Amino acid sequence: MSIDKSPTACNLLAETIKLQLEGLYDCDTYKDDIYRYLRQLETKHRPKAYYMRRQPDVTYSMRAILVDWLVEVGEEYKLHNETLFMAVSYIDRFLSIMAVVRAKLQLLGTSAMFIASKFEEIYPPEIGEFTYITDDTYTKKQVLRMEHLILKVLSFNLSCPTAYTFVVHLSVTASLPDNVFMLAMYLCELTLLEADPYLQYNPSLIASAAIALARHCLGYIEVWTQSLVRASGYNLHNLATVVAHLNSTHSKAATAAPHAIKEKYKVMK
Repeated sequence: MSIDKSPTACNLLAETIKLQLEGLYDCDTYKDDIYRYLRQLETKHRPKAYYMRRQPDVTYSMRAILVDWLVEVGEEYKLHNETLFMAVSYIDRFLSIMAVVRAKLQLLGTSAMFIASKFEEIYPPEIGEFTYITDDTYTKKQVLRMEHLILKVLSFNLSCPTAYTFVVHLSVTASLPDNVFMLAMYLCELTLLEADPYLQYNPSLIASAAIALARHCLGYIEVWTQSLVRASGYNLHNLATVVAHLNSTHSKAATAAPHAIKEKYKVMK
């Protein structure tokens, strides 16, 4: 009788995600410079907070339904989490500038996911897959035309760090346990459903607050250590407001209507 000593699926996933960036942070000479650059870059290409007030035909609930659907798309095609975060960022940046009718909102989300997958994935799904997931509501030509419009509006500035980027960075730099890392990931993903109040905060601040709240939920006495202060550049006082918002979002998640993220994080991996 042989005993299976292989790591659990949960540990394997967390290790795989961390290994993706560990090579980037192996060189101590550039590690701090990389983080400073990401902090500068996150302020340059940000969506506008409360842009929904200027959208005549789109609401917060419609956006939440779209993001929930994109989570399902990402799971169906086994896309990286970073692809999802980038797609939502493109959507918010686009809606900050352009008004969109509700009939074209899914087209915007589909094209944004198409762009993000080509930017982030090694083997992105073909355009035919993206028309298929909309039940052929839109043609390939419509997706490509919307892709062209998004790129034009965003001025081809696609490389923007997200909360996912900073959660992984802090997890690797501060050697966080897997359960803290995964719970922080879940909290950050929940913020994607709510445009506001989170759009007024930098992704690095949201990621740091998510880690602090995750440590608190898991019973750590010291929720924000000195190593995390050094790695993130934030102290606990800086995080207080965002932690309060995250705690509210987390407490409502169990009964909230969108379900894709909850189902995604229920599975063993």
